[in-house]
Amino acid sequence: NNQSLAVFVGKGSEAVARVARVVSTDEEHDLALLSIQGAPLPALALGDSGAVRAGQEVAFTGFPIGMVLGLYPVTHRGIVSAITPMARPMENARNLNAAQLRRLRNPFFAFQLDAIAYPGNSGSPVFDPGTGRVLGVINSVYVKETKESVLQKPSGISYAIPAEHVQAIMERSSEEPGS
Repeated sequence: NNQSLAVFVGKGSEAVARVARVVSTDEEHDLALLSIQGAPLPALALGDSGAVRAGQEVAFTGFPIGMVLGLYPVTHRGIVSAITPMARPMENARNLNAAQLRRLRNPFFAFQLDAIAYPGNSGSPVFDPGTGRVLGVINSVYVKETKESVLQKPSGISYAIPAEHVQAIMERSSEEPGS
């Protein structure tokens, strides 16, 4: 296997790829903590995701649709439209599996955003535009029709994992030997 994980640092034609490795994962919340080779990057401060309320303004910066538009950061604004359980009911009970049943019984809550995110925004920090503190991480985008139609007909509904789960994976990683 000649594949490696990389993170782009910089923007436009000056962006460089840095090798990264997965330090820790949190499968339940779909998060991964990466270690990036090279000089340290500026850190983003985590905010209190437990204090986030519906109607609160947020922003997120990322690289929508990746290499199609080039590596130029784009910032989107929106609001937290709901704090909702991350468990989608199935249309038919025959489609349920054990993991989905566990999640339906004990869901974790995520931020539903009234903001347009595109493929490539996943993993982008969701932050308070006033303080810059990270409140969550873009996780998924509601797609109305096909994955291809998300570019032409974006739903404007995106989901973010609260920063408290980012804090938890960072703390677990610092407690693990060899990290």
